[in-house]
Amino acid sequence: MTINKQELKNFFWGLQDEITKAVSAFDGNPFIEDIWEKPANSPLLGSGRSMILENGNFLERGGVAFSEVSGQKLPPSATANRPELAGRSFEAMGMSLVFHPINPKVPTVHMNVRCFVATKEEEEPVWWFGGGMDLTPYYGDESDCIHFHHTCQKAIVGFGDHLYPQFKKNCDDYFYLKHRNEARGIGGIFFDDFTELGFEQSFALTQSVGSSFLDAYLPIAKKHAKAPFTPAEKSFQEYRRGRYVEFNLVYDRGTLFGLQSGGRTESILMSMPPTAQWKYQWEAAEHSPEKRLTDYFLQPQDWLK
Repeated sequence: MTINKQELKNFFWGLQDEITKAVSAFDGNPFIEDIWEKPANSPLLGSGRSMILENGNFLERGGVAFSEVSGQKLPPSATANRPELAGRSFEAMGMSLVFHPINPKVPTVHMNVRCFVATKEEEEPVWWFGGGMDLTPYYGDESDCIHFHHTCQKAIVGFGDHLYPQFKKNCDDYFYLKHRNEARGIGGIFFDDFTELGFEQSFALTQSVGSSFLDAYLPIAKKHAKAPFTPAEKSFQEYRRGRYVEFNLVYDRGTLFGLQSGGRTESILMSMPPTAQWKYQWEAAEHSPEKRLTDYFLQPQDWLK
């Protein structure tokens, strides 16, 4: 089959534009554009555009990255679930984002959408899509969780009623810190190695997920962005951000793929929060909002009910 790479690029690049323009308008500050290209002697070839906003009115750091890259050999992170593809060359294209708000009452959010094509001489290319979005609150709000999950479900329900429960479970299972026995956040949807609907409809589903991001997140951001907070609440946000860093560096397939394949380090690690804390054996007070975060919000919930 022939894959229209320009059609893929038009969507991912356009989605990056759409999201950065909307979030910039809300924050009141522009994203800085960084267009890059890997040198010819790099193990990973390709180019991309990283958009970054730091020290804004709403965002402490927000990064939105587009990339299209190719390499001679899929790294281990990309073949962990598909060992039969080991040794193939590959092309990958996609867009990813992480927003770390200043206000601890506003959740951190992550979203990405991507397409991979693995090739081998004299064989048909193997393609798949992946992506999703998840929400990481520091101070839980049930209505935020319900809104976020309803929006995720609405984005994919037209492609099959079975997909939201499947993608939600994928998200709950994936964004989990095994060494902490703890979820990273309240989940959302996550899919990878997705070919179930054929190329055109799998791409359409991926487009629907990406295009639903602003509806899922901006109402939550606008609701809490000006909420008052204390230094202690800011400190708790930074403590919980430490968990975010742990997940990204230990488990996240996208981060590991980028680092293992020789990707652009600055663009890969711009998902990290600008400040984070680690405290030795810190425990939240009983019946506190901080305790309720881990005891209730970070436990698997059916937020559609």
